[in-house]
Amino acid sequence: MADALKNAIAQSLECPVCLNTFTDPKILSCSHTYCKTCLDNLLECHGNEQMLRCPVCRAETQVPNQDVSKLPANLALKSLIEDVKNQYQFCTNCKSEDKPQAVVYCQDCGKYFCSTCQNKHSQWPDFISHDVLAMSEIVSGNVSVRRYHKCRKHPKDDEGWFCSDCRRFACFKCVVMEHTNEGHRVIEAAVYESNHMKSNEDLKSKADNKRSCFQKYVDFIDEQKERVSNVQKQCSDDINEAYEDLVRQVTEKKEILISEVKGRTEEVEKELDEMKKSVQEHITNLTTIADMVTKRTKIPLDMDALAAHDTLCQDLQEALKQEDPDYKQPIQSSRKGKSVNFKRNAGMNELGLGKIVNAVGKNIALPTKNSMNGMVGTPDDRMAVGYGSGGVETFSADGQHQQTVLKHEDIRGVGFLSDDRYVVLNRSNNITLYTPEQTKLNAVFETLSQDEGGFADLTVDGNDVIYVSYRKAMKIQVFSLAGGKAIREIPCEGYEPEQITSYNEYMIISFGSKIRLIDKQGVVKYELAKLGDFPYAAVSQWNTILIASLNYDIGLVSIDEYTNELKHIQNLVTDYTIEKPERDWYYLQQYRSAEIAFCTPDRLYIFH
Repeated sequence: MADALKNAIAQSLECPVCLNTFTDPKILSCSHTYCKTCLDNLLECHGNEQMLRCPVCRAETQVPNQDVSKLPANLALKSLIEDVKNQYQFCTNCKSEDKPQAVVYCQDCGKYFCSTCQNKHSQWPDFISHDVLAMSEIVSGNVSVRRYHKCRKHPKDDEGWFCSDCRRFACFKCVVMEHTNEGHRVIEAAVYESNHMKSNEDLKSKADNKRSCFQKYVDFIDEQKERVSNVQKQCSDDINEAYEDLVRQVTEKKEILISEVKGRTEEVEKELDEMKKSVQEHITNLTTIADMVTKRTKIPLDMDALAAHDTLCQDLQEALKQEDPDYKQPIQSSRKGKSVNFKRNAGMNELGLGKIVNAVGKNIALPTKNSMNGMVGTPDDRMAVGYGSGGVETFSADGQHQQTVLKHEDIRGVGFLSDDRYVVLNRSNNITLYTPEQTKLNAVFETLSQDEGGFADLTVDGNDVIYVSYRKAMKIQVFSLAGGKAIREIPCEGYEPEQITSYNEYMIISFGSKIRLIDKQGVVKYELAKLGDFPYAAVSQWNTILIASLNYDIGLVSIDEYTNELKHIQNLVTDYTIEKPERDWYYLQQYRSAEIAFCTPDRLYIFH
C-alpha cells in the first residue's frame, strides 16, 4: 500500500504537458496546474494573446499583461515536491522491516535497490542489459524515471492494457470487468506506447517538412530583398557618378532622385519584410508546438496528460493545415523594385542629372535583322525567336544567346508540345513536327495554303492541341497531333486573327487596335480597344493577361496586366523607348521566372 501511495503521489507531481516533475507550478482558473515554462510555450503558440486555454479541460484563463509569471503559484504542490525530493528512498526489494536506503533504480524492473540487492541484480545474466540509474542522478533531475503505474483498484497489478475508446490504461482485471463490451478497443500498453511513439515521429517529420517549406520561402524573400537592394545601390551609384561629373548646384536634385529611388524600393522591401515576418511567426509557432508534442521523453499515462497530448496534437494538426506559401506575392512585389532604373539626361539638360525610369534587364540585338516572325517560351524557361529567313534562336532570362536550331526552316510561327517537341509553321502555312533533337517527324497536316488562307499564325495549348489562324480566310483550324484534316474550325466573323494565343478555354486574338477574348466557337466574350496603340497579348505565369501597347510613331511601349475579363490590374512598364524597326511586327511573352520579353523585328527587350 505504501508503494502504491508513493506511485500515486509521484504521478500527481508530474506536469500533464512535459510529463516531468513540476517546476515553478502555476494554477489556472480551472484549477489545473502546469509548469511555468510549459504555460509560456502554450501562450506563444497561440500568438501571445491575453487568454490561455487549458490543455486538459480547454477552459480559458486570463493572463495579466501576457505574463505567465503573474499567475498564482501552487505553493502546496511546490512544497510537496521539495519534501519528496528531500526524502530518502528505501530499497523496495528487501523484505525486512528495517529497509536500507536505495542507491540505484532499475528502469526495467521498476524497483529501487540497496547496494546488496544491486550487487545480486547486476550478477544475474538476464538483468545485465537493464537500464539502471544512480539515485544521485535522479535526485539532481538530470534523468527521468520511467515509472510502472499500478492499478488504483488493484494496487498489485500493473496497468498493462490501454482502452482506445476510454482513453485510459487499465490492468487485466479491469479490462475483463469494464472494457469488454462493444465499443471498447483494448490493446496492450506496450503496443499503445509503440503506436504513440510512431505517431510522434510522423508528426515530427511533417512538422520538419512544413518548417523546411516555410524556411525556403523565407530564404526566397531574402533573395528578392537582396535583388531589390542591389537595384537601389546600382541606381544610387549611377546617380552619384552623374553628380560627380557636374557641379555643386545639382546637390538638391541629386537628393531628390535618391529619395525617389529609396521611396520606390523601400516600399517594396517593407512589403517583403511583412511577408517574411508573417511566415517566420508561423515557423516559430509550428516549431514550438511540434517540439512540445514530439520531444517529450515520457509517454502520457494518466487522463490529464492524455487530454493535454490530444489538445497539443489537435493544435499541431491545425498548424499543419496552413497552406504552403504563394511565391507569386514576393515575385510581384519585388518586380516593382527591380524595375527601377536611373536614366541620365544627355545634351542641353545635363545639369538635371536624369530621372528614375523602369529598368530593362537586357536589350539584345537579334542576330538576323528584320526577320523575326514569332516568339514563344520554351519548356526549359528560355525564349525561342523564329526567323522568316530560317532558324530558331533561344535566349535565357538574362539575355544570353543559348543555341540556334532548325536553320533550314523558314519560320512563320513556332510552338512546343508538352514532351518538348517543336511545332513549326513555315511561310507556306505548312506544319512540321520535330523531336527535341531536331529530327523531323512524318505527321502531315492539311492546312490552308497562303493563297487560300493568307498570312497564318500558330499556338499550342496545354493539351497539345494545335491552332492555326488565317487572316484572309478569317478562321482558325484546330489539329490533333495525329495530323491530317482539321478536327474542327473556329469562325472569326468581323475580325481577322492576326496573332493568336491559347488561354484556358478561350483564345486571345490581337488585331489592329483591339484585343479580343473569344470562346472555342469564335464568339467574342470580352474586348479591349487601345485607341491609337497597337496591342499585343500574352498569358502571364499567374494566368492573367499581359498586354503591350505600342506607339509606333514615337517608339514607346507600355505593358499592363489584366484579368480574364480584360479588366486592368496594374501597370508594369510605362512608356519605355525602343528602337523603331522597319517592319511593324511584335511579340510579347513571359519567362517562367517572371521576366517579360518584348520582341521587335530587330531586338529583344527583357524587363525585370
